[in-house]
Amino acid sequence: VQLQASGGGLVQAGGSLRLSCAAYGNIDSINGMAWYRQSPGKQRELVARFHDKSAQTYGSFVEGRFTISGDNAKNMGFLQMNSLNTEDTAVYYCKLGTSWGQGTLVTVSS
Repeated sequence: VQLQASGGGLVQAGGSLRLSCAAYGNIDSINGMAWYRQSPGKQRELVARFHDKSAQTYGSFVEGRFTISGDNAKNMGFLQMNSLNTEDTAVYYCKLGTSWGQGTLVTVSS
């Protein structure tokens, strides 16, 4: 399984970004896909996990600002991020099973 994350960039505080993760290879389902993030000097932390269309979990810091979704027909996962703040600046990684994407950088300016 290979994962390719995209959609990062520079955004002002209060803005939005939508990250995408494309899965390639022997994919049974994208249920279980998760997004993690890592800031300099900090440990990688879970942002959100897509269990299925009716169940998702989020890190406590999300506070309703992000939405994770997935499209099994296209083997794609998404992370919609709204109301971004400077503390959201990090490299964001998607994960499925034991496979990690390459990361996409999100920079939020004040």
